[in-house]
Amino acid sequence: MKARFSKGVYTVPVNTVAILSPGDMGSGVGYALGQNHIDVITCLRGRSSRTRELAAKGHFRDIPTLGLLVEQADLILSILVPDQAVSVAEQVAAAMRLTGKHAVYADCNAVSPQTTLRMETIITEAGGQYVDGGIIGGSPTRGTPPRFYVSGEHAHVVAKLDGKGITVKPIGDDIGRASGIKMCYAALTKGTSTLQTALLSAAEAMNLTDELVSEFEFSQPAALKQMNGGISRLPPNAHRWIGEMEEIASTFEHLGVTPYFHKGAAEMYRLLSRTPYAEESPESANKDRPTADTIRAVVDLLRPHISADEQAAD
Repeated sequence: MKARFSKGVYTVPVNTVAILSPGDMGSGVGYALGQNHIDVITCLRGRSSRTRELAAKGHFRDIPTLGLLVEQADLILSILVPDQAVSVAEQVAAAMRLTGKHAVYADCNAVSPQTTLRMETIITEAGGQYVDGGIIGGSPTRGTPPRFYVSGEHAHVVAKLDGKGITVKPIGDDIGRASGIKMCYAALTKGTSTLQTALLSAAEAMNLTDELVSEFEFSQPAALKQMNGGISRLPPNAHRWIGEMEEIASTFEHLGVTPYFHKGAAEMYRLLSRTPYAEESPESANKDRPTADTIRAVVDLLRPHISADEQAAD
């Protein structure tokens, strides 16, 4: 691979993209890039059978070691659960030092600007080039290309993937801008889902569900439609979104904005992750399950607390 010098920056051809890891989003992105003639690789050492199946469906090439992956990749996209992002950046940095290959590393995870600045230091101290990224939207396999917001002086490298199954939106040279927009966006979307779950669970615990739903049908039909279309899809993903809510809380607190909305959202996702439906995968989840079933599963977990309060009142 040869770098070309153009208009003051080195431009590197992006022919081989490594994705760590091919989960729900990562496998969809990899499949879309592969359909657009990008060589997509990953390292499946130690990964679960589900991840291996998703990688196979996405037509990934499995590279046996992280060192070999770093040597072959023109660009590395980290697409993980937030609480694994720093650890993977450290592993890739170690591989860069071992191999002497200094790849472009784009962290595309739902992390705070503070966390992404920490990872920038990890990667750049190993000789790599760092891009801050944030993904908004679903997997490309669902029909609409997700938006990859990117920032940093090397964001132009990720921008070479624009139109290849994903939409890339560079938003400046400062690390933290892309992560910041992801934090604010997810604060609304995933945060709202936990508020809806909480209020419906409270209504169910007080035997007020029918009355509340009737009122929503009259005065908040759009909100009710959103609840019925989204809440039952939460449990299989809840474990991944606990860390995301904590990163949002950290972002807000750093800015002097109250973190407690999203600390509460993290608690709701912890509760959802304990329901029986959380044992499903995003692929196997029953997308037609009534919202009421999910809410009853949450309330079942609350029963000991409710009973204890009732006994204390007596």
